[in-house]
Amino acid sequence: MNRVKTVFLAAGLCSMGGAAMAAPIVLDFEGIGNQASIQDFYNGGTDSAGNSGTDYGVEFSGNTLGIVDQDAGGNGNFANEPSPDTIMFWLSGGSSVMNLAAGFDTGFSFFYTSSTAASIGIYSGLDATGDLLATLNLTAQFSDNCSGDPTGQFCNWDAIGVGFNGLARSIDFSGTANQTGYDDITFGSVTPGTPGTPNPVPEPGTLAMLGLGLAGLGFRRRILKR
Repeated sequence: MNRVKTVFLAAGLCSMGGAAMAAPIVLDFEGIGNQASIQDFYNGGTDSAGNSGTDYGVEFSGNTLGIVDQDAGGNGNFANEPSPDTIMFWLSGGSSVMNLAAGFDTGFSFFYTSSTAASIGIYSGLDATGDLLATLNLTAQFSDNCSGDPTGQFCNWDAIGVGFNGLARSIDFSGTANQTGYDDITFGSVTPGTPGTPNPVPEPGTLAMLGLGLAGLGFRRRILKR
């Protein structure tokens, strides 16, 4: 079962100067190479495979990867993703950081699937610095009540969002590497998806590792992919 969770924070924090983006934007990660580092795909450059997307001024830390669903020829062990066939995850380090130098306000939202608890921090400065404007806590729900797509084990996706005061410039995705996937990351809205025509919350499917492989790990059925 997919659930929509929205948290509103009224933090008495000082906003930084500058103008935020004019309208919400959505990152669906389509077009990023399988297991390619996202890098500047959304920042006027390319991912590590040479693919380029819309220039939103969004950059990712080097450990942040895209992965394509097995059903579409990739290695991703996931199903029922909100916007097929590519999602975001990371394989190394304690967190993944995303920067939007122009800043954004109002809210932040996305769909996620996870086999462990995780947390999201929204910061006023670049690289997870400055004031902490809002936080989101994610639960382990990757295989809850899944049906439909039989291939991927990370099959349940929940929508979650948060409203906040101030101007945000970075997001810190913290948790266990290779255990959480994200899709339709949305800046400027507490609801993920295209404004006016939100992406439908998908019906769930089945799961065990977002990325397949990771030889030598005894918990290999609980991870995403190397």
